[in-house]
Amino acid sequence: MVVKTLMRQIKQYKKDSFLTMFFVVVEVILEILIPLLMARIIDLGIEARDINAVYKYGFIMFIIAIGTLSTGFLAGKYAAKASTGFAANLRDGMYTNIQSFSFSNIDKYSTAGLVTRLTTDVTNVQIAYQMIIRMCIRAPMNLVCALTMAFMINHELSLIFVGAMGFLIVVLGFIMVTATRYFNQVFPKYDDLNESVQENVVAIRVVKSFVREKYENEKFKRAAKNIYRLFVKAESVLALNNPAMMTAVYGCILLLSWLGAKSVVGGTLTTGELTTLFSYIMNILMSLMMLSMAFVMITMSFASGRRIAEVLNEKSDLVSPEHALKTVKSGSVTFDHVTFSYKHGTGEPVLRDIDIHIHSGETIGIIGGTGSAKSTLVSLISRLYDVDRGSVIVGGEDVRKYDLEVLRNEVAVVLQNNVLFSGTILQNLRWGNENATLEECQEACRLACADDFIQDFPDKYNTYIEQGGTNVSGGQKQRLCIARALLKKPKILILDDSTSAVDTATDASIQKSFEERIPDTTKIIISQRVSSVQNADRIIVLNDGVIDDFDTHENLLKTSEIYRTIYETQTKGKEEA
Repeated sequence: MVVKTLMRQIKQYKKDSFLTMFFVVVEVILEILIPLLMARIIDLGIEARDINAVYKYGFIMFIIAIGTLSTGFLAGKYAAKASTGFAANLRDGMYTNIQSFSFSNIDKYSTAGLVTRLTTDVTNVQIAYQMIIRMCIRAPMNLVCALTMAFMINHELSLIFVGAMGFLIVVLGFIMVTATRYFNQVFPKYDDLNESVQENVVAIRVVKSFVREKYENEKFKRAAKNIYRLFVKAESVLALNNPAMMTAVYGCILLLSWLGAKSVVGGTLTTGELTTLFSYIMNILMSLMMLSMAFVMITMSFASGRRIAEVLNEKSDLVSPEHALKTVKSGSVTFDHVTFSYKHGTGEPVLRDIDIHIHSGETIGIIGGTGSAKSTLVSLISRLYDVDRGSVIVGGEDVRKYDLEVLRNEVAVVLQNNVLFSGTILQNLRWGNENATLEECQEACRLACADDFIQDFPDKYNTYIEQGGTNVSGGQKQRLCIARALLKKPKILILDDSTSAVDTATDASIQKSFEERIPDTTKIIISQRVSSVQNADRIIVLNDGVIDDFDTHENLLKTSEIYRTIYETQTKGKEEA
């Protein structure tokens, strides 16, 4: 299954793979003829004192040597093209599939683990594939041809090679089985190492603020030491490969020298044939060495291949239906007795029996304590997850009937910790609409109260944003993200605590802009601050995954104890301040 999955990614590089194997076969055939010609030069030329025979067979050997070098070069060229192309397809296939993952799919893998699979694991498979199409064709064929030619010259002396092969097969089998066990353990440790590096780099300001460099160094050293320990064990086993090979080589040379010399003296073997046997013994043993190297690399890469195949074979939990709806008629939202858990059917529900209707164009506030499932509730609108029971209806239709891309284009979500990508402000804004004009971007920024601070930058909309938006403040980042969402011109705009880093005056100004400029867009605002939601048409009060109340600000102060407590606590704090 793993091999089949990986082989599907060869695609357009099948021709290069077959050409590699073809040139390898030709190279071996030509190479195997050279010792025979050398024997002719010795027996028919040098010992017979026939210079014409030396010239004749020397010229033929020269032509064959040129052919061997040429085919070897072509085999290397096409092998490199096929293996690097295969690796590129693997990375592209994994990355493309990752983009289709739902949140529940992504939760199965760590970010560091996915990075390792896209880099280290693919490189291992690439090297192994190049060995398969080149070395694993060359070595067996060279072995068989050399052994056949040796038996044709002297079948009794050739039994020495058979004995050496048997010895090496047993030793290499032991090495492979033992090393495989260690390699299967080592690659998951790379995930831990990458995770340590990634966390440290991303959170370097926090690390330095809390003076935790020593702790982070120790964590990294532990991860590195785990890899070191397993690799030492694996490499210690692999180190047996060379002594075993040398034992076979020197043993064969000694036996062949002793028995071959007696045969030459006895007249049953010529000097040229003995020289040829020495050439073939090196061919046979070098072929075995190449096979052992290839099998070790293939063994190591099989663990990587299995990890790659896991990602390639992962199917998204959320897919568009066969005859998906291509239009969202309005921004109305209905939760029809919705129950949801992150582990469908087995997990504890985080939302229970949610039954509400939101009219198109309404402004809805959502408030509740930490962990009350506010973000989970709105994530169901754009179908980032599917419900366990009930249904979420947008524009009069169940979200499961829509094409996912169409639905998500009509539902814009701005998170509290939204991300800006490295590039200019304009490039970041155009994530919302890649064809947006400068004027449209400016208008969206004015709505989000971002245009003023952008104009203060020397390069204005061409100001470069560093990775993660580190050169803008939290409030500026949030306003840019809001502007980016507005460029989608969605029917539903969800602000998930996305004004937490701006002051209350700016927050009020943003909401006023929304009310005046996008009255037909349904606006859902999640906030911990009552001031951010109190002017909404209606407010949802969530408590531990259940709707405690759903009404206007004024009515909630009378009917909802939770809402009244939050309001009084925040109001009292302001008065004391």
